[in-house]
Amino acid sequence: MTPGLMAQLDVVGSMAVAMVLGGLVGYERELKRRPAGFRTHMLVAGASALLVAIGALTVDMHLSGQSAGVLRVDPLRLVEAVIGGVAFIGAGTIFGESRRGGETIAGITTAASLLTVAVIGVAAGLDYYIVAVAATALALFVLVALSWWERRRPSGPVPREGG
Repeated sequence: MTPGLMAQLDVVGSMAVAMVLGGLVGYERELKRRPAGFRTHMLVAGASALLVAIGALTVDMHLSGQSAGVLRVDPLRLVEAVIGGVAFIGAGTIFGESRRGGETIAGITTAASLLTVAVIGVAAGLDYYIVAVAATALALFVLVALSWWERRRPSGPVPREGG
């Protein structure tokens, strides 16, 4: 038996929240003309929420006795799948930017922001909306405020640790 209409609409709502939050981070990346922007961040966050929420629905369905089968799925494996998928996308972002720019590594912050919105999506998919919103605010603080601060500090060689 499949989950009811309200449970499925809750999944869609979680996905929508995740996409909005991911879009906020993606918009910042878009403004800086980074390789993965608004749409990519929205899709990563939404896909993460969808995958985790569907997993939660499946677990609930089996635990509530609506299914006669034995549950052989660890729901945390879905989170691992999200992280693995985002790692692939992030590596492609870093690799693509590095090849265009010569011998420098580029795209690491964008890859990290993709990982962040994926985890924000996981939080939204599990209905941890306060955590998802707070994580989005913190990510935007790091990307906007700290970027502003870095541009204002004097440039020069970065001292190496230990000497």
